[in-house]
Amino acid sequence: MEARLIADGGAAAADPESFFRSPAFLAAEGVTHTIAIGDAPRLPVIVRPIEGDRSDAISPYGYPGASGGPETPIDPDQIDWSATGLVSVFVRGRIGENAPFEGGTVRNHVHVADGPSGIRKRLREQIRRNERGGWSVALTAGPDADADARAGFERAYAQTMARTGAAQRYLYPSEYFERLLGSDRSWLVLATRDGDSLAGAIAVASDGYLHYYLGGTADEALADSPMKNLFAEMISLGSELGLPVNLGGGLASGDSLDDFKRGFANGEAPFRTHELICDPATYERLVAQADPAPEGFFPAYRS
Repeated sequence: MEARLIADGGAAAADPESFFRSPAFLAAEGVTHTIAIGDAPRLPVIVRPIEGDRSDAISPYGYPGASGGPETPIDPDQIDWSATGLVSVFVRGRIGENAPFEGGTVRNHVHVADGPSGIRKRLREQIRRNERGGWSVALTAGPDADADARAGFERAYAQTMARTGAAQRYLYPSEYFERLLGSDRSWLVLATRDGDSLAGAIAVASDGYLHYYLGGTADEALADSPMKNLFAEMISLGSELGLPVNLGGGLASGDSLDDFKRGFANGEAPFRTHELICDPATYERLVAQADPAPEGFFPAYRS
């Protein structure tokens, strides 16, 4: 089975009905190519130079998986990668069991809320307390979100990234959010107090889930933790759409963020990645030349 690399910005893998392969998301993430493997699947990827004319590829952020996947997963060892010129490919899968390839690595289990029944009593009480304290939540379809609404979200998101010391990869320009919210499979959820938007989240629909994608809280709102109200609103939206809500997980299993999200959930689902070595000889040579990578990091030569 031969793999081909198509320089099309991910067009051959695009699916407007699934946010993580929608043209808006692929453009926002800077997807450069599609990997086509036989008749299926089609993988949107970002191709990155390594040395000379060699390169590797990585899926965009989130849960893009593949479009047109086979009924049964493909054995990566049966794929001929030679025509692609790629040394390795890091594939982020969808949520759940629908994987394009055999094997893979379960990176974590995300928390899933299928209706409001999983919200803990304590959290329900805190949500109502916030409402009595003047907090309200506004839900807007992404394409209808105006510049002021986006600016309120961006401020809360930027302050959250600053507090957590987030990597550069998560410090997005305004154009990124504008492109994301151009998809009709996206929603902007804002928590407001005294007329100010002090917390926000972007929710997106893709592959049978409503996903909590990005969010943040302004510094002055931390004491009230209005993200609770945003999560409740996203769960209500999921119920309206007939979709379970993927709340994601923590930075590490069992940390405070992981426990917070568990408080809204009544289930979980695996998130897998696939670490594909297309040119073993070149891969090993590059690893030998690189500094040691953290355990589990792929590709190891990008340590």
